[in-house]
Amino acid sequence: MLPGEAAAMIDISTVRTQHTLKDIEEAVGYAKKYRFINVHTLPCWTAALSKMLEDVEGVSVGAPVGFPGGGHKTEVKLLEARELLRDGVQEMDIVMNIGKLKNGEYDYVLEELKEITALAKGKALVKVIIEINTLTDQEMLKACDLVMESGADFIKTGTGWIPGGANIERIRKIKEHCGDRIRIKAAGGIRTLEEFMKLAEMGVERMGINMQSAVEIVQALADRHKDKS
Repeated sequence: MLPGEAAAMIDISTVRTQHTLKDIEEAVGYAKKYRFINVHTLPCWTAALSKMLEDVEGVSVGAPVGFPGGGHKTEVKLLEARELLRDGVQEMDIVMNIGKLKNGEYDYVLEELKEITALAKGKALVKVIIEINTLTDQEMLKACDLVMESGADFIKTGTGWIPGGANIERIRKIKEHCGDRIRIKAAGGIRTLEEFMKLAEMGVERMGINMQSAVEIVQALADRHKDKS
């Protein structure tokens, strides 16, 4: 894999509590340099990020809905999604209501996802975060079924806020369960080129990786190709 091909699979983000405009500007600089496909910020920064990326081809504007816990009321999530669309979001990552899922309230979870996905249809790519580090395997696959039924574009494995590693074998289970019916974004705990390549080889289409690790992975691929030449 070439460095540019890897970068086109990587979302970078500044979605921690302490991140400022300066951090976002730094992320945008890395995205322009390495051609990462997406920069994610918290919703209050989406309009500013849209301005920074308006003339940058191939790098999209990302933001979450219901982040990081997913327990906002549906009406609040819909309002947030509308505001993000108004501010220029191009990729929207919705946090599933995991508490409702674990409580067996599948109709609630599904209807909420359907409403938000319908709102974004034709305007923004929709990913749904299922936070697999909080779920059993059975719950995880049920969450995948609900996301596929909702019409979303991607299942995303986590916010990165719940402790845990890269979850390669659990993501393999998701990929085997879903097949080609939906794309997968792996996120949380991906730190090395080896982990990145394992996920890419199993067919994961997108990965959310912290900025430092993302740069290191792309740079390692660049060094590898330099050595071969």
